[in-house]
Amino acid sequence: MTELVVPEIGESITEVTLAEWKVAEGDYVKRDQIICEFESEKATLDFPSDVAGTITFVAAEDEDLEIGAVVCKIDETAEAPKEEVAPAKEAAPEKPETKEAPTIAKPPAQKSKSVGPPKFVELVVPVIGESISEVTLSEWKVAEGDYIKRDQIICEFESEKATLDFPAEQAGEIEFVAAEGDDLEIGAVVAKINVNAIEPEEVVVEESLNKETSKENKSSAPILDVKATPVAEAMIADKKIDATKVSGSGSDGRITKSDVLEFLAGPIDSGKAPFTRDENRKKMSKLRRTISRRLVEAKNTTAMLTTFNEVDMGPIKDLRAQYKEEFKEKHGIGLGFMSFFTRAVAIALQEWPSVNAYIDGNEIIYHDYVDISIAVSAPKGLVVPVIRNAESLTMDGIEKEVKRLALRARENKLDLAEMQGGTFTLTNGGVFGSLLSTPIINMPQSAILGMHKIEDRPMAINGEVVIRPMMYLALSYDHRIIDGRESVGFLVRVKELLEDPTKMIAAKPVDQVLLDL
Repeated sequence: MTELVVPEIGESITEVTLAEWKVAEGDYVKRDQIICEFESEKATLDFPSDVAGTITFVAAEDEDLEIGAVVCKIDETAEAPKEEVAPAKEAAPEKPETKEAPTIAKPPAQKSKSVGPPKFVELVVPVIGESISEVTLSEWKVAEGDYIKRDQIICEFESEKATLDFPAEQAGEIEFVAAEGDDLEIGAVVAKINVNAIEPEEVVVEESLNKETSKENKSSAPILDVKATPVAEAMIADKKIDATKVSGSGSDGRITKSDVLEFLAGPIDSGKAPFTRDENRKKMSKLRRTISRRLVEAKNTTAMLTTFNEVDMGPIKDLRAQYKEEFKEKHGIGLGFMSFFTRAVAIALQEWPSVNAYIDGNEIIYHDYVDISIAVSAPKGLVVPVIRNAESLTMDGIEKEVKRLALRARENKLDLAEMQGGTFTLTNGGVFGSLLSTPIINMPQSAILGMHKIEDRPMAINGEVVIRPMMYLALSYDHRIIDGRESVGFLVRVKELLEDPTKMIAAKPVDQVLLDL
């Protein structure tokens, strides 16, 4: 039996949750087949099998697993089951081989008939938010001339902060007015619907014929949705490789680490080098343009300065290891690092109110509440959903809110209300391996705290050199409103709370600190 263990994901990631099994216990799995899905604090990751064989589960869904923990066992001596072959109905006469098989799986759309003369209803860009005056049509979800049903999603809009689905208000045949990539003002016409069109009858294609055709076309069809293992995907992104040129040897054509290494090793396609000097130009998304504008605005309009400190993460790691099972059993969610940082920051901000304030013209606005923005790397760019009234949340309340917002961000389901109004921002570059950075302020806020990877380093403690798990903290702040004394005092207070987590709550026994909240 071969044991499959949780791989190393990031320098500061010490634990993942087994979110979902993709196979059943006892199944025969192929090499590189995705067998389960992990969730970390900032990402969802597919976990492929290293070997082929019969699988036996060791971990269960929703279980928290440390890096290196056993997930399952694979019996490599098991034989792969024989594929069942459906009996042939009747031998068909042989046909000469053709390079291109007819596309039967998806027959051409039938043109809708119309009752009387066409009657068009215009679909316009709806009001999204008071501050949103323009959106970008990022993608059509239907083809021109399709018959669409009421409430069917027809396209996707990108605003400055969110991606929004746009449903049809009525059924009928669609005629495009706007094109993908167009910037549209609120109220602009997106498409027209011929409501007098009659829904065409569905064309039913024989399933067995579809399967045969897909088999014939499988080897020659272009790869439109390239699949790769997590490690291979990271290598492709790092080396800026065109994934469509890499042959996948894994299950279902999935690209593996060895495939990428083989691609990088030498020439392909009759001696051509794997890299070219080609260029391609792509319009920036509305979200990316907004991020760019706001970052430049922050650099140009604030007196930004960064101060650094370091924190010994040993006490938090020890506390999590000791109480994480009881915490999850009581609250139904894992205990991560973000809840400790969020709570420490919420306490320190109440003690240093200028760090929680911002400038509005010639006035300073102070807040008697703490709304903490959490920077999350979403598929279409950086977003910062907000944890409201973080100062009043318990540890489990913070964990649940962090998970909820992170999932909505990864699924592009955040709405504007969830991303507006933060008073302070937390960003964790450590999950990507960052040792030290100077984060940029999230306007109009006045400060942002950067977390980094946890790294064992020699430290002098009581005259002795001891190896401790250390993390650098970076506080970028607007010097117009926050003085050096306040910035350093705030950061030192956060350090004190993290290095003695029991100080985050009124004096209680350590087991009650986590379990009674």
